[in-house]
Amino acid sequence: MSSRTIVLNDALYEYLLSVSLREPGVLGRLREETAKMPEHNMQISPEQGQFMALLVELTGASKCLEVGTFTGYSALAVALALPEDGTLVTCDISEEFTSRAKPYWREAGVAGKIDLRLGPALETLDALIADGESGAFDFAFIDADKVNYQGYFQRALDLIRPGGLILVDNVLWSGAVADPARGDEDTEAIRAFNQARAGDPRISLSLVPIGDGLTLARKR
Repeated sequence: MSSRTIVLNDALYEYLLSVSLREPGVLGRLREETAKMPEHNMQISPEQGQFMALLVELTGASKCLEVGTFTGYSALAVALALPEDGTLVTCDISEEFTSRAKPYWREAGVAGKIDLRLGPALETLDALIADGESGAFDFAFIDADKVNYQGYFQRALDLIRPGGLILVDNVLWSGAVADPARGDEDTEAIRAFNQARAGDPRISLSLVPIGDGLTLARKR
């Protein structure tokens, strides 16, 4: 029993993975390829991907939304958890990064479930709303540029049905949010986002210390 979340050192983290991670080979290979990239720190951790897949299953989600695709690991984790007729709309601006994802999506047999929309995500989300998709999605994951988190969340909240779940990544920002010496634009944006969610009456809220901090917001 503990009064606060335990700190994971390297040995304990490796133990956690050894007794709980059920990462399919195709996901592992995508993660390993991404780890070789200079931008590898944009990749979510494998235990977070597994946690997200479990949440998709628990909520019975069949129509999902993602803001920030990168090399497609989170999209693949979600798509593998979807039912046969499930779909994931994922938004990104980088053809270079997302092109790495597509062979793995095909290998896993889920490419037909994933609808990649290239372009500014705010425009993509606004287009979905204009097309009458408000309330049509069950689940959303936001992991993109931090200065637009508020805008992404507001639109995702519109697109998600009541009872649907929104996940937002990097909300602890490697601890910078609690460091008064940090005043850069990204850190301030995440602080403002977190503060706004703390008192948001439209959602039920939990911030869990997995990966770089993950906010779970259930639309009321």
